[in-house]
Amino acid sequence: MKHEETIFSGFGGQGALFAGQLLAYAGIAEGLYVTWFPSYGPEMRGGTAHCTVIVSEEEIGAPVIRNPSAAVVLNLPSLEKYGPLVKPGGVLVINSSLIPKTCERDDIRVISIPASDIAGEMGNVRMANLILLGALVEATGIVSPETVEQQLEAHLSARHREWLEPNKEALRKGAALAK
Repeated sequence: MKHEETIFSGFGGQGALFAGQLLAYAGIAEGLYVTWFPSYGPEMRGGTAHCTVIVSEEEIGAPVIRNPSAAVVLNLPSLEKYGPLVKPGGVLVINSSLIPKTCERDDIRVISIPASDIAGEMGNVRMANLILLGALVEATGIVSPETVEQQLEAHLSARHREWLEPNKEALRKGAALAK
């Protein structure tokens, strides 16, 4: 049975909430039950912003996640907060460009990608979130990469349309790095 509980976390402005929202849209498009629960508040002033996403074949009782099956962390405070919470057998995707250390756990799969560096080389450091989302989707298989790309196309704002193809490329690059 498909059931994935994921936390996306980073500094405000890194796109953690958008990456989580894309995963939620992809789950809905594939006919799955979904919750997307963003965190707003003092995080938006430079602290850690996060969202939780649950994608499941069964109805979801509550959007609360204590021990996620996966986490995508874009900065060091996020790794320190959520890395220890990932349940054994889960997946932790780390932006190693901004996180100088890795997770020492041997009971989870750790995928460390210099996403900010790669995104900068691709033309926009703000695509790091999509590189990490691509890695998560590849590692978990919760939704298809094609569905995520379709939802990106459907939900990318008009003012960012010139970034559609580079964003799709970022998703694919993240998936390739997670293989």
